[in-house]
Amino acid sequence: MLRDDINNAVKEAMKAKDERKLGTLRMVNSNIKNADIEARGQGKPPLSDAELLSVLQKMIKQRQEAVELYDKGGRAELAAQEREEIAVISAYLPKQMSEEEVKAAIAAIIAETHAAGIKDMGKVIGALKAKYAGQMDFAKASGLVKAALTG
Repeated sequence: MLRDDINNAVKEAMKAKDERKLGTLRMVNSNIKNADIEARGQGKPPLSDAELLSVLQKMIKQRQEAVELYDKGGRAELAAQEREEIAVISAYLPKQMSEEEVKAAIAAIIAETHAAGIKDMGKVIGALKAKYAGQMDFAKASGLVKAALTG
């Protein structure tokens, strides 16, 4: 489903002659194909939509890091280009949860899994990833889970 959306968007960008969007979407397709090839090498099927979301999130994170570096280096035009790519890629991610929603989801998962302490952190993070893939930044969520389990 997500693959079809991206492929259709590539065709639309070609027709509209939107070079930035076309280039970004082709790069997304390339990353997806590379991830599929890697999975196939490990004897796994092609990536599911949930796994594709993590590929997209990784691409966004790489671009955010590049934006920081470009801003520090005084390369505003390159930072703007990365921000445009982030906007194109973000369009294919589900709406991100607010911090309050993330905290509520963490509390619900802790209650569901009966997590008692920091030793249960992996179980809580695993359940969050299964239920909320692509909807939250798990690096930030990890800190919130740790605080909730030690607090």
